[in-house]
Amino acid sequence: MSNKASRAFTLIEVMVSVMIISVVITALIQMFSNNTHLFSQLKKQATTNAYASLFLSNHDYGFESKNVHLDTVLSDFKVEGELRKTLKNTQVKILYQRVKQIDIRKNDDEKSHANLAFEIGKSILKLNDSSIALMRIRME
Repeated sequence: MSNKASRAFTLIEVMVSVMIISVVITALIQMFSNNTHLFSQLKKQATTNAYASLFLSNHDYGFESKNVHLDTVLSDFKVEGELRKTLKNTQVKILYQRVKQIDIRKNDDEKSHANLAFEIGKSILKLNDSSIALMRIRME
């Protein structure tokens, strides 16, 4: 009889093994949760960067504060389907701040009538759940 009792697990051994398994499962669930959150944040940032590139390539937007739908930014392009619907529903608030204005004038040489001015500004694009800042340079 003592021979059969030594082959079985004791209650303490079973409790320790259940505790070890629960710690491992908890750690795996935590890692999965962190990775899911990280990937969703990366996807959101990639989308925000893609929207910002639309404003970088369009000189009509970004030098003044206003609200705009992304659909109007791409009005010159043929965009259809689900993308057009997404762009219509996405509103961007543009906040523009002039950082510096540089005037380059040649007053010494009267033959040259070149007046050149650079405006350096910062455009902040605020979407529903994210934002991005862009430095802009305009030549006048």
